[in-house]
Amino acid sequence: MDSGFSAEQAALERVLAEVRACTLCARHLPLGPRPVVRGSASARLLIVSQAPGTRVHMTGCSFNDRSGDRLRDWLRMSRAAFYDERRVAILGMAFCYPGVDAKGGDLAPRPECAPRWHLRILEHMPGLELTLLVGSYAIQRYLHRRAKRSMTETVQAWRDYLPKYLPLPHPSWRNTHWLQRNPWFAEELLPELRRRVRALV
Repeated sequence: MDSGFSAEQAALERVLAEVRACTLCARHLPLGPRPVVRGSASARLLIVSQAPGTRVHMTGCSFNDRSGDRLRDWLRMSRAAFYDERRVAILGMAFCYPGVDAKGGDLAPRPECAPRWHLRILEHMPGLELTLLVGSYAIQRYLHRRAKRSMTETVQAWRDYLPKYLPLPHPSWRNTHWLQRNPWFAEELLPELRRRVRALV
């Protein structure tokens, strides 16, 4: 193994150990802290998502739920390929389950998490070639002023952000009606998404 890669991997593992021991937001988390994060210094594809749901919290496995099933279908990836950390890294905007709001949906990701950890993690993933921004929280943080007025407009403008970023709606089943109202997503964006992911992983 290349010594430079070995050093990056060792440094990344030290940071991830800190992440997994983090209790910064513990008093705000109804199920307590259980940071969920995946990645390797050799990863070429990064998925930045929202925050773990209850099933992900219980299993400790990113996208181990119906949203993950839909995302893997969008990517045309098997579970084995999706969870191969040598090629695919997965970061939430927050790493712990945030709880539910008054309507029964998940709360927004805790705001402390991404500013504290993302850059420290990503500096040890030098091979990343494409970042999928899954949902409005990831889109707003990574695209900043380049994002359009809405998530829909930003995803429609997906070509503007390539080759580094590709914005996507969240694959939650709550977004089924959005997918039905926006057939261009399946007709135009998904084929290009699958082509690029296939080339990377």
